[in-house]
Amino acid sequence: MIIHGAVKDITVEVVRRNPDDEGKGFVPQPKRWVVEQVNGTLMLHRGLARNYDHRPDIAAYRVYWASTAGMLRRLTTPTPTGRDDVEPAA
Repeated sequence: MIIHGAVKDITVEVVRRNPDDEGKGFVPQPKRWVVEQVNGTLMLHRGLARNYDHRPDIAAYRVYWASTAGMLRRLTTPTPTGRDDVEPAA
């Protein structure tokens, strides 16, 4: 993976597991978990699930549009009943 990243001029960082989590099974890494959650949420938008665009700037605009739509939805939608005590994710 590191060699492939070097060929494509991408910096690849190998993240080691926390030794304290050894033997606990699957333990998500906080920073990576947030990134994967955001990417998964963006894939719910049909325009991003398929690569219809030939220009990278148009694809970037679609990501901005999907992010804005998700942010507006979270800001304007009331909290579901029974979840008023949930702290926002860090």
